[in-house]
Amino acid sequence: MSQNISTTPALNPEVMLSKTRDLRPFYDRLVFAVGVLMTLFQLYTALFGSFTALVQRSTHLFFALLITFLLYRPFKKKQETVPWYDWIFILLTLFAFGYLSLNGQEISYRMSFVTPLSTFQMIVGGIACVLLLEATRRSVGTALALVLASGLLYIFWGEHLPGLLGHRGFGPMWILDQLFYTTDGVFGIPLGVSATFIFLFILFGKMLEASKGGEFFIDLAVAGMGKYRGGPAKTAILGSGLLGMISGSAVANVSTTGAFTIPLMKKSGYRSEFAGAVEAVASSGGQIMPPIMGAAAFMIASYLGMPYGELALKALLPAFLFFLCLGFQVDFRAQRRGLRGLDPHEIPNFWAVLKFGFLFIVPLGVIIIMLAMGYSPMRAGLYAIGAVIVVSVFKKYTRFSPLTLLKTFDLAARGIIETAIACAAAGLVIGVVSLSGMGLRFSSLIIDLAGGSLLLTLIFTMVVSIILGMGLPTVAAYIIQVALTVPALINMGVEPLAAHMFIFYFAIISAITPPVALAAFAASAISGANPMRTGVIAMRLGIAAFIIPFVFVYGPSILLIGSVPQILLTVFTSTVGIYAMAAAAEGWLLRDCYWYERLILFASALTLVVPGLYTDTIGTAGVVLVFVLHKIVNKKSSEEIPAESAASNPASE
Repeated sequence: MSQNISTTPALNPEVMLSKTRDLRPFYDRLVFAVGVLMTLFQLYTALFGSFTALVQRSTHLFFALLITFLLYRPFKKKQETVPWYDWIFILLTLFAFGYLSLNGQEISYRMSFVTPLSTFQMIVGGIACVLLLEATRRSVGTALALVLASGLLYIFWGEHLPGLLGHRGFGPMWILDQLFYTTDGVFGIPLGVSATFIFLFILFGKMLEASKGGEFFIDLAVAGMGKYRGGPAKTAILGSGLLGMISGSAVANVSTTGAFTIPLMKKSGYRSEFAGAVEAVASSGGQIMPPIMGAAAFMIASYLGMPYGELALKALLPAFLFFLCLGFQVDFRAQRRGLRGLDPHEIPNFWAVLKFGFLFIVPLGVIIIMLAMGYSPMRAGLYAIGAVIVVSVFKKYTRFSPLTLLKTFDLAARGIIETAIACAAAGLVIGVVSLSGMGLRFSSLIIDLAGGSLLLTLIFTMVVSIILGMGLPTVAAYIIQVALTVPALINMGVEPLAAHMFIFYFAIISAITPPVALAAFAASAISGANPMRTGVIAMRLGIAAFIIPFVFVYGPSILLIGSVPQILLTVFTSTVGIYAMAAAAEGWLLRDCYWYERLILFASALTLVVPGLYTDTIGTAGVVLVFVLHKIVNKKSSEEIPAESAASNPASE
């Protein structure tokens, strides 16, 4: 169904940076069997109800650890078999997490911190701790493993630290009880969400891809946007946004859609760095796009006790503004460079594409309708999976064979590993933070450093979120922030939803923030551009994501909190503000902007996105002023700055 517009094979950054073994058939079939069993367990509990928290979560982690030690390499050295030491890790996993899974219900009945752990239970907890640390290092990365190690060192010996950093001291039994025998540590809310909602949505995404639904959405984006000015880049925004909300991973989305959209953008006239940056920003934005959003969004709903459908609705306007800003910048760039859409023969017929795959819209509709009706995400995800199977039956091209279905089950299990391990690891950090009381002390420290200033507190929180996000997956970065910085924001009067969304956004955009911009680096591997330069351009294209979180705090009406007139006014002024921000970032409105016009546009954008009568008036006046200047001054950019000059100007990129 898809057209192969580029004949140049794209490099796959996931293959290049793979952490997994290229296993021989016997070992690969073993991973396949474990993956299928894991998916069947998840489907069984989705259909007939989850087990008790400890049983459900420990079994979920049990399968994830087995696959980790079978599939993930301990070192960079290429491996085709499972070495002897990993069989020891596998046996220890069967022993420790097998015990926790089989006895989870009995463990949940005991009185934590009152009923002492037996020597056997302490050995199980110690082994489980070592297994989780090593699995985190392999699957998620060294950064999070170091965070875990630091947390464990702190909880065991932090009593010797001076001042606010110290705690009162805890024995090994108390520590292991907190971390592995309650739902306040490893088996807390994060792993619970991974073991229920997130797995089903990953399975849904894999099934949609296997049934060619992913191809349909890409073709639909090309058919709908390809003919317009800068069409390939707009196709990337639309296609990557659609698939990004399903995959929930910016890097994975860059690897799939970027292999198609980046060569397409380059062919139409966009420079390599810009093409890679557009794909990286659009793929990262998929995690904030309702109705599915990224995995961390399910965490937000769980922490706030809010129906997920309500959260998705409140997150809609900010996501729209984010993609609108990116779209405006792409359009301005196309105007500056005189770019056109694709040739007619390169664009599939919209109605033909829609006729072929319109049924794939049904599963997304099922999710939206069920969430709107108040069903749980778990139930909505389950019915969406059923809808994919039903709609795939109607065409031979999309139909699942038994083997394809089992392979999809295996891919879903492999796809959840890093999220499951990251959630468990983040749960361990939260257990350490809550047991030691560090969360409250850290919040007090941030407030003290900010001198009680809300703006400085937000800036410090932003920096911490971006730094954590550089080394951790979005889910882990968000969860750790919940324990450390959210209390500080709420204590200063910030709306709880706004506080959670603030750190959520900055945990995501760390993927496009140098010096460690993973999504941008993955895109540069496909585009052949300089990684750091791609990251810098991506940060500029994603500028809305650096501003919108502050609006959550100062103008929560953007989250649909407030009266209807107030919300409608916010929609209008924010849209105009985003338009001005895109023009300021790109340096183009109706022609090239002078430096002072860009300054006026940027200042106007900042005042417009913050709701208020005075700010709206000042911001609107600034945009109108620049617009009038562009209208009355008869000056064409092609006369002053030729296209070749603009293309070579670093500021224009």
